[in-house]
Amino acid sequence: MEANKPQAKPAKAQQSLSNVRGIKNAFLVIIACFVVAVCFYMFFLGDSSNFDEAGHPQNIWGTIYMGGVIVPVLQTLFLTVIVLSVERWIAISSAKGSGNISKFVANIKACLVKNDIAAAQELCKKQKGSVAAVVAAALNRYKEMDENTVLSKEQKITTIQKELEEATALEMPSLQQNLPIVATMTTLGTLIGLLGTVIGMIKSFQALAASGAPDSTALSTGISEALINTAFGIGTGALAVISYNFYTNKIDNLTYAIDEIGFSIVQTFAATH
Repeated sequence: MEANKPQAKPAKAQQSLSNVRGIKNAFLVIIACFVVAVCFYMFFLGDSSNFDEAGHPQNIWGTIYMGGVIVPVLQTLFLTVIVLSVERWIAISSAKGSGNISKFVANIKACLVKNDIAAAQELCKKQKGSVAAVVAAALNRYKEMDENTVLSKEQKITTIQKELEEATALEMPSLQQNLPIVATMTTLGTLIGLLGTVIGMIKSFQALAASGAPDSTALSTGISEALINTAFGIGTGALAVISYNFYTNKIDNLTYAIDEIGFSIVQTFAATH
């Protein structure tokens, strides 16, 4: 029974130390980006100053407008990737805490070498963030096991390892939040861009198939729609890939820091008991 009672403590420790913040409802972000994209498409790109009297585009904005209704959809995806990328930057920066993560890891390991658990706990309070929250939870369990006279050494080590795993499982999802959406944009942006390309080419071939002389305006409109949507689709997919890989690497580095400190905690306990 004694071993089961402390199980609820790690969550409290994490709630007091971890300060990761993020957008919980990404659907609202997508809706907001769609509204902005539609307004930009209708009132800026579609402004009459971007076209001549015959309806032909006079500048790049008019050319983009000729991409058709797929353009605001692609712009929505593009804006969503940008917003969620900024949101992940803020969230992961807060997860790292107030100081340099590498220096924090080195300082914690130095305290463990000296078996100074109190100093290590104080460092966690100053650092804050997800890494500090996980380490603090493990150190709290370390202290409890140090005072425990019932469990064997192997059971105590297993308890500390389990505490590390549970604390990590509670913290890591907040870091990965919204990244699956960014990953989805990688494929979705390219596919919707391809759809716009196909639609534009269909319009171009319809203009060529018209009886008599081909309608050059309809032909150019179809080609513009195809190329504009291709460009937006590739750009959105590329940005999403870069963003996803960048933040995945950041999360992997934080996970490695947790694993490194966790291993040191377990090794220190095993060597001193």
